[in-house]
Amino acid sequence: MSSSTVRDAPGGAPPPEGPARRRRGGRSRPESAGPVTLTGRGGIVVMFAAGVLCGLLSRWFDVPLLAGAGFAIGCALAAFATRPADLLTLVVSPPLVFLAATLTVVLATGLGGGSLLRGLTVGVFTALAATAPWLFFGTLLVVVICLARGVLTNARELHDKLVGVRLFEKEENENPVRWDETPATPRDRRRAGRDEVD
Repeated sequence: MSSSTVRDAPGGAPPPEGPARRRRGGRSRPESAGPVTLTGRGGIVVMFAAGVLCGLLSRWFDVPLLAGAGFAIGCALAAFATRPADLLTLVVSPPLVFLAATLTVVLATGLGGGSLLRGLTVGVFTALAATAPWLFFGTLLVVVICLARGVLTNARELHDKLVGVRLFEKEENENPVRWDETPATPRDRRRAGRDEVD
């Protein structure tokens, strides 16, 4: 332990040792390093990276099965590693991620091979047709795993928040002009006028 850490400690006492020891940022270290958890975006990146890597390997080694199987494995890894609060984001993303990964692979392998637009169009349609069952399998895998991990709870919480926001907005906009007292009749107005004169 350096002398600067002893000087920085309150009262000159040495800083506490062990798992509760604080880092410079003021955050304490967790007692044990748990499993890796990803945000929703991190899970999407895992699916995309697996799809691109396995798609490139599939084209280079001429093993069509590798592209779809790699994407399905990436979907399973992302579904298991994403934190429960972000599962709703992950459940809806596999088709779009698959399309983006396929476009990336076809673009990367089709460069320098004649007409880029024609190669890209034919390559994307061919790749999607060949690997469509894997897209459905990967999406189903994500949905099943996320259902087991509690995505329905997230959906209910989101629904409750949205309903609460709508009800609150409806209350505010229901009657924008509120009167504190009932409108005065003509007789009341005359009495008020006489009281002011007196």
